[in-house]
Amino acid sequence: MSNTVRSRDMAPDAAPVDTSPLLQVRHLTMHFPIREAAGLRRTRKVVQAVDGVSFDLGPGESLGLVGESGCGKSTTGRMITRLLRPTAGRILFKGTDIARMREKDLRPFRRQLQIVFQDPYSSLNPRQTVSNILSTPLRVHNLVPKGKELDRVQELLERVGLNPEHHNRYPNEFSGGQRQRIGIARALAVEPEVIIADEPVSALDVSIQAQVMNLLDDLRRDLGIAFVFIAHDLGVVRHFCDRVAVMYLGKIVEQGPREQIYGAPQHPYTQALLSAAPDLGTIRGIPPKERIRLVGDVPSPIDPPSGCRFRTRCWKAEDICAHQEPSLVPRGRSGPSHAAACHFAEPKLDLTAATA
Repeated sequence: MSNTVRSRDMAPDAAPVDTSPLLQVRHLTMHFPIREAAGLRRTRKVVQAVDGVSFDLGPGESLGLVGESGCGKSTTGRMITRLLRPTAGRILFKGTDIARMREKDLRPFRRQLQIVFQDPYSSLNPRQTVSNILSTPLRVHNLVPKGKELDRVQELLERVGLNPEHHNRYPNEFSGGQRQRIGIARALAVEPEVIIADEPVSALDVSIQAQVMNLLDDLRRDLGIAFVFIAHDLGVVRHFCDRVAVMYLGKIVEQGPREQIYGAPQHPYTQALLSAAPDLGTIRGIPPKERIRLVGDVPSPIDPPSGCRFRTRCWKAEDICAHQEPSLVPRGRSGPSHAAACHFAEPKLDLTAATA
């Protein structure tokens, strides 16, 4: 197997993507309540993990969610699959809002919205064989005739590059990369239309990350599955995703087509992330003076800054940034599909070579 991530720009057989929305996320919010003792009283506060996230996902499309740890990427993915019930907002799958749907009504939608978790070691039940792990969703959703589960299990294992004869083994008998392939097979078992890939290669050895990424790319191309790809590795996102949404402290601060995000980033936070990425920075020949080093720590999501949440670390910040929150709207010269939430958005770095 190749250890190089294939460039999707070079794929001549890539089919045109239907741009009509399959998934529409609108003002999605997740606040986790916490209680703190204050004398004889208890004060109630909330962790604003996600605060008003909106985006669309078309059939067969891949959207990358990127940002620093703790920005709300994984929480957003878990809300989309309804592993978490949103505090507010809408999740429209083919026009049906599932954000507040009752559990018994949610089952057919769970089949269409699957997730691949970050940690392949804790996401599989160590007491069940691979056959049991993969056949359970088949039985729950009545997807194969009784007695035919094993045939489908072996087909799934072969589809993800594993030996079908190993179906009776336990997860501890596989390597980390093989376990992640089992997790991918489990998501494929119910024939979903959308897969949330929550940093699926970050826990794997570098030598096998590219193999798993190539597998996901094959599934996307061959089966037409749409992906919300959560990652902090900007190089992986550049290879896999059609569009990119950059998150900071629970909000999307910039989103647009991959070529525009990497070629002409408009938000200062996006510019800083790209300038700091090794494979998009010094290796690509960006002069050291263009490297942007953020000062200070990420503010607490319990008490985020007023106005623009990035202003406490931003070199462009002025008085308006503290009093008026910028809207995520088209800015600069990149067109309506490229939006940034910044009062002073404008291209700064020329990273066009990074997409070549």
